[in-house]
Amino acid sequence: MRDVVLVTVDSLRADHVGWQGYDRETTPNLDELADEARVFSRAFAHACSTRPSFPSILTSSYALMYGGFERLSADRTTLAEALSRGGYRTAGFHSNLYLSADFGYDRGFDAFYDSRTDPSVTAKARNAVKRNLDSDGLVYRTLQGLFNATEKRTGIEVGSPYVDAAELTDLALEWVRDEAEEGPRFLWVHYMDVHHPYVPPADYQRRFRDDPVSDRDAVQLRRKMLEAPEDVTDGERQTLLDLYDAEIAYVDREVDRLLEAVRSAWGDDTVVAFTADHGEEFADHGGFSHSATFYDEVLHVPFLLADGTSGEPDRTNEQPDGTSGESDDLVGLLDLAPTLVDCAGLARPDAFEGSSLLDDDFDRSEVIAEWADTDPESEARRYAIRSEDWKYVRLDDGTERLFALPSDPGERNDVVDAMPEVADEFRARLRDHRKLLAETNRDLGDVRMEEDVAERLRLLGYQE
Repeated sequence: MRDVVLVTVDSLRADHVGWQGYDRETTPNLDELADEARVFSRAFAHACSTRPSFPSILTSSYALMYGGFERLSADRTTLAEALSRGGYRTAGFHSNLYLSADFGYDRGFDAFYDSRTDPSVTAKARNAVKRNLDSDGLVYRTLQGLFNATEKRTGIEVGSPYVDAAELTDLALEWVRDEAEEGPRFLWVHYMDVHHPYVPPADYQRRFRDDPVSDRDAVQLRRKMLEAPEDVTDGERQTLLDLYDAEIAYVDREVDRLLEAVRSAWGDDTVVAFTADHGEEFADHGGFSHSATFYDEVLHVPFLLADGTSGEPDRTNEQPDGTSGESDDLVGLLDLAPTLVDCAGLARPDAFEGSSLLDDDFDRSEVIAEWADTDPESEARRYAIRSEDWKYVRLDDGTERLFALPSDPGERNDVVDAMPEVADEFRARLRDHRKLLAETNRDLGDVRMEEDVAERLRLLGYQE
């Protein structure tokens, strides 16, 4: 059995990495890895944000199965559980609290770091205000107002919402060194730096702009991006893109440092998978960040699989055995976990919905994406179905959209009324999918979030 490493990056859209054709040098190290890897140029997430996306990545199941994505049901099998049962030592490192042990993401891991109990000093102070003071009281309102005003007016962010990539790499490498003599091993690392707020180091900013943006100005611009996107100027949008690309370049360096050390400790035949949970909007369709829109800027993600095969790249689109090459097959992130279990030489768990990309008969015809309002009083649901030629979207108010992708890759022209037969086909597919969801429905009970967790998530722009 071979060692396996999974690296995921939050908010990384496919068209901002070099091996997908981006004209800026954001990923020079990962581009080298792509030359020896199997690259999937048409890989798509099954959701447009972290919380509903990760069940597909780590459990090969749809977000709305088994009672939804607020917490992982015991009916789901995690990738770590599948590998652990097969004899693997397992570890996970990240700092997105929606992926914390509180929500079941620690299952199957021997070592698990989610920063749940390790917020910054200022974050602790902010959370202490919420925990220990009456929220209706004058002292609470005064202190909380000062926190918010400090961030909004001066740009100073009070309490970091995630762990810096360099620190996360260091934490993961401690475990890698400790496990140097024992195998097989599975390591998952999820980097948050590409998620806003975009505050990359100045030297990485200089790769894309003459004058670095201060953290203060970056946080102020982030506030404007989230609160008044219609007021963001063309120049400010370019600044946001510069900062975003600088964050990608910074993470590229850290991923390279991680993988160099892993391969040095564990061997060059270590299997490496790299992807993202979703993309990011930059006014492509009017908004910023990653809301429930289902456009390709938030669903199309980079995805490569390096299985240790050496030699010159052979980009022929026909690589069923997992050797280097580029594949234009339609791929969903549901297929990631089955592929890694296959690489490990283990049997695929029955609960996995996806298929191994190493199967000779792999043939995905569509990727289904989902979203749900987590308010227990709401039944709002949104869905998208993407095939090779079409994207069908159904919003929570019943509105439908249909895009003909070959002629309209930017998804500008809704043809749902002009193509009724095509729309009918997708409505039938959606009915079948919703039957699957109903068949697996479970009551997860009340999912409660402690206030310190909720507050750190608010700093990332999430609303619990």
